Amino acid sequence: MGLFKADFYRFFALGFAGGALLVMATLGLGGSGTLTDNIVPPAQAETAH
Repeated sequence: MGLFKADFYRFFALGFAGGALLVMATLGLGGSGTLTDNIVPPAQAETAH
């Protein structure tokens, strides 16, 4: 008697793979810039008045 059934591991693996594909599609694999620039854009200072 195991802690979880085999279905749990199968659905966990499918969910993890699907989530990873969703994150990669959102961030873009061939986009320009670094990974951090895709998540948080670089700061730009406002000109003084």
